[in-house]
Amino acid sequence: MYSKLKEYCSERVRLSAPELELIDKYFEEKFMKKKDFLLQDDKVCNFIAFIAAGSIRHFHIKDGVEKTCDISFDTFWVTDFQSFTYDTVGKMNLQAMEDSTVFLIRKQNLFKLYQECGKYETFGRLMAEQVAQRATEIAMSLSSEKPEERFQNLLKKQPDLFQRVPQKYIANFLGVSPESLSRIRNRIIQKEKS
Repeated sequence: MYSKLKEYCSERVRLSAPELELIDKYFEEKFMKKKDFLLQDDKVCNFIAFIAAGSIRHFHIKDGVEKTCDISFDTFWVTDFQSFTYDTVGKMNLQAMEDSTVFLIRKQNLFKLYQECGKYETFGRLMAEQVAQRATEIAMSLSSEKPEERFQNLLKKQPDLFQRVPQKYIANFLGVSPESLSRIRNRIIQKEKS
């Protein structure tokens, strides 16, 4: 599985074999069962994690209700950036939606990695840009698209979504009830048939 992370890194930044071996030194492999938490609210997030296999749901709790902010799949990075950056207690929960394998790097090890090989600072910037770009896409989608458009875009980007994530979480992420999501799906299926 480390090979997947090494492949991902070397596709973005030119790294020599010894530089790639630093991944083994600084990253920890973590296996998660479905519903296991990588991070729970009221904790300080001291890591950034790469999803090698599986899916992670990002959510927070407001007035006792879970609000899904995102669902990340293979080759995505996950963290609570605000908590990670400022060493503050976070509000984000990161939970496995299926059996998952992640590679995480703790904050202190990330800084050691940057010192040992400056190329990883470039990689860190690219990783942060990926996370920021995803957050921007979600914000723009929520502010300007109807639920049906958001649903269709989600299916384009993640065609196997419904096989991997329960419908109630997809509905929560799209900001609709599970019943509304079923109606949206049925309308789209009817349109495709005609």
